[in-house]
Amino acid sequence: MSDFLAIEKYVPHRGSMLLIERLLEAGEEHAVAQVRVARDGMFVQQQGVPSWVAIEYMAQTVAAWAGWRAVENGEPVKIGFLLGSRKFEAMQAFFAPAAVLRVEVRCELVGSNGLGMFDCQVFEKGLLVARARISVFEPGDGAAYLQALESEGNKNE
Repeated sequence: MSDFLAIEKYVPHRGSMLLIERLLEAGEEHAVAQVRVARDGMFVQQQGVPSWVAIEYMAQTVAAWAGWRAVENGEPVKIGFLLGSRKFEAMQAFFAPAAVLRVEVRCELVGSNGLGMFDCQVFEKGLLVARARISVFEPGDGAAYLQALESEGNKNE
């Protein structure tokens, strides 16, 4: 464990889409991030932030892990994609505004093709409040990948 840079150095998210606050731990196969649940923003409802947003907290923690690894190896941080989730379970319907969450992710598999699977858990005050397994994809060149997708979409219009 070491001192970590500002979270923006590890993830490409900005503005209201940057949901994690800071990286607390990172290692070869795991990462831990802190989330302070937003008081306002696109996900906030009258009761708070819906617990399904935990999937994005998990995905951004995986992005921070990948970004941390890239920075540690002197490589650029890459764009990644959340492909899906399995076995999502939330122990409450909403997260209260300003609640502090601990998001833990553990790498189960990362293939040479950029596909990965992570076991994820979210805790509030030491209690498990959400968990899931998420699938991610980190292409070799994210910008070229997005451009190719856009070109393919334009052909189909």
